[in-house]
This record gives sequence, structure tokens and C-alpha cells, in this order.
Amino acid sequence: MFETTKALVLREVKYKEADRILTLFTADNGKITAKARGALRKGSRTAAATQQLCWSDMTLFFNKGKWTVNEASVIEAFDGLKTNIASFALGSYIAECVEALSVEDQKDAELLSLALNSLYALSRGLHDPRKIKAAFELRLMSLSGYRPSVEHCSACGAEQPHDPVFDLVDGRLFCRKCCRRGSAVSLDEKALAAMRFVLSAPPRQVFSFDLAGDALVTLGFAAENYLLTQTERSFGTLDYYKQFKTESLG
Repeated sequence: MFETTKALVLREVKYKEADRILTLFTADNGKITAKARGALRKGSRTAAATQQLCWSDMTLFFNKGKWTVNEASVIEAFDGLKTNIASFALGSYIAECVEALSVEDQKDAELLSLALNSLYALSRGLHDPRKIKAAFELRLMSLSGYRPSVEHCSACGAEQPHDPVFDLVDGRLFCRKCCRRGSAVSLDEKALAAMRFVLSAPPRQVFSFDLAGDALVTLGFAAENYLLTQTERSFGTLDYYKQFKTESLG
């Protein structure tokens, strides 16, 4: 059975001499694994479109429970990621997060849109990479069933908590005086406002907030550590990104 779809290449692994094993996030079937035969051969017509972090038109063949790439052409290569090693590392982290939190063979248009919009914004330099990363992490957690509760203090009900803190384990907001958990991290008013915006904004506006300086650092710390706490795992691409972000991204 042949099927034509659009797919984001989340991961590629060399197989034998000239093949690639791909983890794809497709528009029609969600996350799947597919083999791209001969993609590493010189002159291969599928070489460019089966590279990691490439958004491509693909014709896939499904037989006996396995997918094979029959044809592929590039829609968006996100070339800006290839000119900066920190940007590429952050793009790879985005892809690894999507792979980890998506469900095999389950269509997820919102998650796909988030991934593509994040990679596009990063590739084109539309926003501070730290802002893209934090917004992506928070929105990803919301879409994956881990939406934080940040509308009011979970103890006293205050909509504007005094000296707000965010509990990484429960995903809840507290006034500092109301919190009895050691797993909470500090927020400030600007970071809290940005967090609320990211979680409620329309998909195409998720990066449309202003934040800089210490408030952006605070938001980034909370978003990253919430993701790591809830997933209970590490991400090799995150460690790789942190090696380069200071010197390359500022």
C-alpha cells in the first residue's frame, strides 16, 4: 500500500552501507519508523529529504507492518539551523522531545504544528532561542497531558500570588508562604505572565510575548526543569545544546 504524506524527520540512523532508518512525525499517521533504502548513495533522490530536521513530501510504502520511503522531496530544510551549531543542537532537542512524548501511529496535528513553528522560528532567527525553547517546552507539556495549573495559588486561590513559586512535581502555582514543597522554583510576575500566555495562546501566537533578562532566564529554568521532572528522563541533545549555547547564542 502506497501513501503520500508530509513528514518531519525527527531522527536518522545509518543502516548497512547506504540506507537510513528514520523516525518520522507524519501529518497523517503521527510518529512512525521508516527505512530509506539507498538514501546515502551518491546521487540518491531521497538523500536531502530524509535528513534530520527536514520537512518533506514523502511517498511511503507499507507492507507487513513496515514502512519504506519510496519517494521524497524537500518542503523546508530549515537551513538556518545548519549555519549555527547551537541552533542545530536546539533543533535536535526539539525533535528528541517530540519523539519522546508523541505516541506511535497516532495523528497529532497540534504537536506537529508546534514542532514546525518552533523549528521555523529558530531557523529564521525570529525570536531569542531561549524564548523559543521555553515556550516549546511549556506548550509541549500542555499538549502531552501535563498542562501546569498556573491560574491562581493552589492553596489560597490568589490570582496574583505574592512572591510566586511553581511546583515542578505537581505542576501547580503557589504563593511562597503557601508552599510546603521543596520541589518549587521561584517565578517573578513577568515570567508568570509569560507562562500563562504560552499555555493559552492560539498555536500561531505562542511566541508572541515580550520577555528578556532575568525574567526570561527564570521562565527558561522553570520550563526546562518541569519537562525533565515530569518525563523523568534526560535528553542527550539538551546536554549537547548547553555546551554551545553561551558562545553561539549569547
